[in-house]
Amino acid sequence: MKKILRKTATLRDTLFMEHDPGFGHPESPQRLKVINDVLEREEFENFFINPPIKPAPRAVIALNHDKALINRVEETAGNTFDSLDSDTTTSPQSCAAATLAVGALTTGVDLLIKGSIDNAFSLVRPPGHHAERNKSMGFCLYNNVAVAARYAISHHGLKRVMIVDWDVHHGNGTQESFYETDKVLYVSTHQFPFYPGSGNTMETGRGRGEGYTVNIPLPGYQGDADYATIFNKIIKPIGSEYKPELILVSCGFDIYKDDPLGSMEVTAEGFAYLTRSMVQLAEEVCDGKLMLTLEGGYDFTGQRDGALAVLSELSGRSLDVGFSINFNVNAVDKLAGAHSVHPAINQAEEVAKKSWKL
Repeated sequence: MKKILRKTATLRDTLFMEHDPGFGHPESPQRLKVINDVLEREEFENFFINPPIKPAPRAVIALNHDKALINRVEETAGNTFDSLDSDTTTSPQSCAAATLAVGALTTGVDLLIKGSIDNAFSLVRPPGHHAERNKSMGFCLYNNVAVAARYAISHHGLKRVMIVDWDVHHGNGTQESFYETDKVLYVSTHQFPFYPGSGNTMETGRGRGEGYTVNIPLPGYQGDADYATIFNKIIKPIGSEYKPELILVSCGFDIYKDDPLGSMEVTAEGFAYLTRSMVQLAEEVCDGKLMLTLEGGYDFTGQRDGALAVLSELSGRSLDVGFSINFNVNAVDKLAGAHSVHPAINQAEEVAKKSWKL
């Protein structure tokens, strides 16, 4: 079968490398450098659209964050070192990078809604999904994906946005942002119990948001087949029923098999399959409008290979770069028929059945 080539944007800027949490911190600039080094190769020059991005205005960031938090983040600008919580530290350009990260995602939303691109991967730092309305935490200054969802609703009139979060950590900030609304469906797979401690199966939303938070907590050591089963049996069917007008993905490569901060076992083939699943769902329900954004991931090989697997599936191109990313396409295809009976998956499915037709 001939692959369909898509107009895929990579939302990138050198400023994202300027955010430096300090020596020995796992959220280092090198996480992004290993991806950019490959994308800047001459042979990939015309593979992706690289649109210009601008910093998000305060008013846009304020769609999801209160004034006190924005002021606090802005206070760090130019400071050699500042600390927003025990593991969230900043350098002189961190505020500028965080503001541009939000701007990257809102730019992606604009381009998707206008039809200028088919899909996008926002390769930004710092990450965002732990940041709450009034608190930066967990390496995150602003919640990039939450602001993007609110922006899509407020500026483009969308009524249904789906956020899928496959980072190894639960996106407590994203869940908090939309816990009481049906305008955003938040679905998270994550290791549990693990930082930040939220995300059990019974956290399903409140009021109008009841059922629109779906948590799939996992004990660890789940691999490609387990994740494929989750996406095939739970996430895609829920998405098909919800029919979002836009799909956003918090893409954490810390579920990679060698990541030092997690104990999952996902490979490059697994990341390709998860992306393929989201591409298929987006094409089914929202004309392909899909944007992934970089969250965690602390093994450099996992970052590089995972990102290239994602971009291969988003664009429909084979990114032959001469190392382990030359993943087995047959192995990716076989994941469509994967069937894991892990108790944690079955439990999450039973809870989700109370709100969705699974």
